[in-house]
Amino acid sequence: MARREQEHDQLPIPNGWFAVEWSRELHEGDVKPIYYFGEELVLFRTRSGEAKVLDPFCPHLGAHLGYGGRVMGDSIRCPFHGWQFDGASGDCSHIPYCERIPQKARVRSWEVQEKNGMVFVWYHAEAKPPEWDFPALPEIGHEDWSEPRTFEVELEAHVQDTHENNNDPVHFQYVHGMPQTPPGEIHYDEDSTHYRIVNTSEQQTPLGVFEVTLARDSWGLGLTSVRTEGIPDAGLLMYSSTTPIDEKRVHSRWLLTCTNNLVDIAGEEFMHGLTQGVKVDLPVWKNMVHRSRPVLCEGDIFLSDYRKWARQFYSDSVYDER
Repeated sequence: MARREQEHDQLPIPNGWFAVEWSRELHEGDVKPIYYFGEELVLFRTRSGEAKVLDPFCPHLGAHLGYGGRVMGDSIRCPFHGWQFDGASGDCSHIPYCERIPQKARVRSWEVQEKNGMVFVWYHAEAKPPEWDFPALPEIGHEDWSEPRTFEVELEAHVQDTHENNNDPVHFQYVHGMPQTPPGEIHYDEDSTHYRIVNTSEQQTPLGVFEVTLARDSWGLGLTSVRTEGIPDAGLLMYSSTTPIDEKRVHSRWLLTCTNNLVDIAGEEFMHGLTQGVKVDLPVWKNMVHRSRPVLCEGDIFLSDYRKWARQFYSDSVYDER
């Protein structure tokens, strides 16, 4: 008898860097309530231009800083009684009607950084500081590359399952209609938080026939880039961050760009193909169950290695409670 609650092994939220907004959508003085990692948060950009994220409930009487809060320099002001909280530390920095600030007048501050056109937050189930980093990609914003196009979608899925697609070459044949399973190689870095999958084949391109390499890089669970390399003086790039909303839903942001000499002859098709491709996966992700101990065959070596690699991004105390 197949019952979803009996078949499904619910994973917790993994630790890592996750995007919570596009940089271009957060202007100086903006204040936004956001919900990720199963938690309510407040995101704002200070007058000095830095993105900040805090726990949103004022320790005074509990007002939500994201609804009516106002940026004051590098702090955010509570809409209820005007208490101000520093964006970097979360400490209360000013009470307009009281000189002495209570010792417990603070909210949690989150580690934030901006790269690759996105605002990222570090999540850790045990509130530990960042344990690894990821690179800024030189193509994004480069004068020889096109203005990035963006795409985003909310999915009913766990971030590990969506990320697992990179390590499942067989599904490209049966889900996405590729004529055969593409051969490939996988390389794990020494620090183990990054890996690259490479597929190379002869392809007909708008600029001629070349040995084209599809290089897929991953950092943690949720950060991925896909580069098309091998066409002389030309290239294509997809970069994405998939962020847990909670244990069962994710928000995926995709950024797509290509060299200026490919925009009009291949760029639109590249972007359309990738965004349409992810839509084919949606019904599978929505209706599948997660098996923590799947039955794998000899041809699933990428999947087997991926499952072992992914385990490092969960806190033992949280993972073992599921």
